[in-house]
Amino acid sequence: MDDLEKAILISFDESGTVDSVLKSQAVAYCQQIKENPSICSICIEGLRLSKIVQVQFWCLQSLHEVLRARYSSMSPEEKSFIKNSVFSMVCFEASDDENSVRVLEGPAFIKNKLAQVLVTLIYIEYPLIWPSVFIDYLPHLSKGVGVIDMFCRVLNALDDEVISLDYPRSGEEMAVAGRLKDAMRQQCVAQIVRAWYDIISMYRNSDPEVCTSVLDSMRRYISWIDIGLIVNDAFIPLLFDLILVNGLSDQLRGAAVGCVLAVVSKRMDAKPKIRLLQSLRISRVFSLVGEDNDSELVSKVAELLTGYATEVLDCSKRLNSEADIDVPVELLNEVLPSVFYVMQNCEVDTTFSIVHFLSGYVATMKTLSPLRENQLLHVGQILEVIRAQIQYDPSYRDNLDKLDKIGREEEDRMVEFRKDLLVLLRSVGRVAPDVTQVFIRNSLAGAVASSANTNIEEVEAALSLFYAYGESISDEVMRSGSGLLGELVPLLLSTRFPCHSSRLVALVYLDTIIRYMKFVQEHTDYIPMVLAAFLDERGIHHPNINVSRRASYLFMRAVRLLKSKLVPFVETILQSLQDTVVQFTTTDCASKELSASEDGSHIFEAIGLLIGMEDVPLEKQSEFLSALLTPLCQQVEASLLNAKVQNPEESPAKIANIQQIIMAINALSKGFSERLVTASRPAIGCMFKQTLDVLLQILVVYPKVEPLRSKVTSFIHRMVDTLGTSVFPYLPKTLEQLLAESECLVMNDGIILDQKTIRLSGNSACGDEQLQRVVACNGDVGACEKLWGGAIPERGVPALPRER
Repeated sequence: MDDLEKAILISFDESGTVDSVLKSQAVAYCQQIKENPSICSICIEGLRLSKIVQVQFWCLQSLHEVLRARYSSMSPEEKSFIKNSVFSMVCFEASDDENSVRVLEGPAFIKNKLAQVLVTLIYIEYPLIWPSVFIDYLPHLSKGVGVIDMFCRVLNALDDEVISLDYPRSGEEMAVAGRLKDAMRQQCVAQIVRAWYDIISMYRNSDPEVCTSVLDSMRRYISWIDIGLIVNDAFIPLLFDLILVNGLSDQLRGAAVGCVLAVVSKRMDAKPKIRLLQSLRISRVFSLVGEDNDSELVSKVAELLTGYATEVLDCSKRLNSEADIDVPVELLNEVLPSVFYVMQNCEVDTTFSIVHFLSGYVATMKTLSPLRENQLLHVGQILEVIRAQIQYDPSYRDNLDKLDKIGREEEDRMVEFRKDLLVLLRSVGRVAPDVTQVFIRNSLAGAVASSANTNIEEVEAALSLFYAYGESISDEVMRSGSGLLGELVPLLLSTRFPCHSSRLVALVYLDTIIRYMKFVQEHTDYIPMVLAAFLDERGIHHPNINVSRRASYLFMRAVRLLKSKLVPFVETILQSLQDTVVQFTTTDCASKELSASEDGSHIFEAIGLLIGMEDVPLEKQSEFLSALLTPLCQQVEASLLNAKVQNPEESPAKIANIQQIIMAINALSKGFSERLVTASRPAIGCMFKQTLDVLLQILVVYPKVEPLRSKVTSFIHRMVDTLGTSVFPYLPKTLEQLLAESECLVMNDGIILDQKTIRLSGNSACGDEQLQRVVACNGDVGACEKLWGGAIPERGVPALPRER
């Protein structure tokens, strides 16, 4: 045994001081011993004689492996020897040998491994071959705490290795587990339960640790043993006595709570389950959740209350008659206030879904009209829970405002986390719209009243509630402003929160205004308030560029919705946006990297929509458009003039600036219809043609700068849509330049010569003439065919059917 002990110690060495070759040899030697036909005897001997824990562990591990692999092929004598030896160890039986070692005096991991070995024997032989194993064990519990602790470890290992459904099992393993549970129910469960009761009663004051172990084992078995063995006049009072008596350890009290939760979670038919739940008188523990919220006991009680409420709600759904429903309704009314407190103030177990439970409860209200007083109270408490749950953690405040990596991750997490909670809010809003509106009004009022330093998360949550609530409102209700909505929207528009500088608050504020824009469409008196919100420091002039750019996009959406109702305010709006327009086309601003919906060009689209309406007089329209286009074109011309004496690669800022200007003009043109610029007000069309002339020069000066080519091409597309057939005289020159650089042919710059463009001409000869002119200029029929999308016929471009 000495050589084996040395080899085991070397193989287990983690210090790094042992030579790798020597360690490999030790591992090989240990493996060779495992192949010895007498390995079981060697292991048993090692467990009796060696005090070295590494040796004990190796012997137990090897014994476990051999039993699983070779037990069926062993002789009856060897099997009997192994069973007797292992059983004597777990029962702490005395040995005649003075030098024998008692494994139960070893560390926890050795005892757990010994329990695993015994459970392997139980798995193989119980109940057919070794039916008395549990009955034989019970008398040994009188030996004291050591054997009781080992018995608990055996029961826990049996649950982990064989019974528990928390682990995947094969069909064969499920059959063995079923057979084992059936045998235990018939033979020994009642005796085991009695032993649990006696041990807890005896040791509750002298050894709370062993009582905690017994209760933890007992909790695992309640789900499948006869519930009457636990729910009776002896055990239930004992459990609640342990829970409620001060002076006992939190671990022991928490273990008792776990057993009561196992009783509550027992799968049963609805009617007997309700009777069981009613008999527990769960209100006895309500006061415990008001104690130290961070304690282990409070967390356990919180888990019990949420589990109890879930079971009551489930039973109420499965009961049909009205008479049967009364009891679960009464039990829910009793427990829900404590559950709501738990949801807001305690660490809720991850297996309990707050949203799932509350959604189920709200669903029960959908068929009730009107709601009862208790239910209305619960709706208010549900809204309180939602508000508490959706609030950001203040510790991330700076990260979220700067939107650094940590801030982005937290925002993404909260967006996902909030989804189901906000769905729940909308459900509540449909069930109890008046209560929901009052709650939101009070939340907003409370947020306004609190100080700037402490209410950022509170304000953001209140606004998010109002925003989400809008999805549960019909268009008719939204427009009419019925109920408190007519008070809430003006309150929103008129409020200047002390914490409006926060990015999160500012963004949700603007989004909420857009959500309720249909109300403003019907109540135009509020348009000045909407404009103020978007045009002052709450919106486009917000110090955070992410907010100001987002405000530009949302303002464009507001303009689309309000349209002609904004005509009286056009000059005021343009004056307010002068600095924003200039800022967008500066070099510094052009270098910012922002998302597509926050790139800032939408402010030009909003301006285009405003001044592009026929309701604006022609003189004013021309004046406004000229004031915008003229300085932008002059900036482009100046940049192009300077670029002729510079290397383009040396002036990326200038190129970025030109891109911004093209984007601005492109966005601006979206507000002008083809009919307006070509038929009713051709002078406006001339201004865009002059602008196109200027921008086409960019292709001459910067023929190889792809971002600029792309932006110019996009603008030409826009001009095709805006100017219609009058744009065709510009196409030959454009195509000529696009085809000038052969490497650019792989791009789709020539897409302006698509069927849409030819159709717009209304004249196939026009398209034919343009194409032939380009071919003549470039001498590259293949390139034109590539742009055209096929071979050019001898007679020219084929005529396309007119659109009707």
